[in-house]
Amino acid sequence: MPEEKVTIGGRDYEVACQPGEEGFLHAAAEMLDTEARTLSAQAGRLPESRMLLMAGLMLADKTAGLDEQMRARDTEIEALRAELAALKSAPPPAAEKVEVPVIPTSVLETMAELAARSEALADAVETKAAPED
Repeated sequence: MPEEKVTIGGRDYEVACQPGEEGFLHAAAEMLDTEARTLSAQAGRLPESRMLLMAGLMLADKTAGLDEQMRARDTEIEALRAELAALKSAPPPAAEKVEVPVIPTSVLETMAELAARSEALADAVETKAAPED
């Protein structure tokens, strides 16, 4: 079992861990050291047991907050999964009837007649306006 040296609150400790877990040990010790340094900066020199207890409690408080956030996220994820499942299993929405306005035939015929008259008038005006040779 490997022995690793870690520093917490300015004090060195020899700690044993399982092979391959050295990185996790150093990461955890670094977190504990951060809290211990915060305590030392605020309260000065503390007895070792008191410093470790308080640093551990501070980390436990942060962990409890993260656990609560994680539970809230898990609840939200489950609600979203249930909503997604309901949407997937729901029947497709009913087709909507879309009505496209249709111009009545009589109106089209009247418009065509007006267009023909307009063209005839335009031709007549051009003929009268043209210079005579």
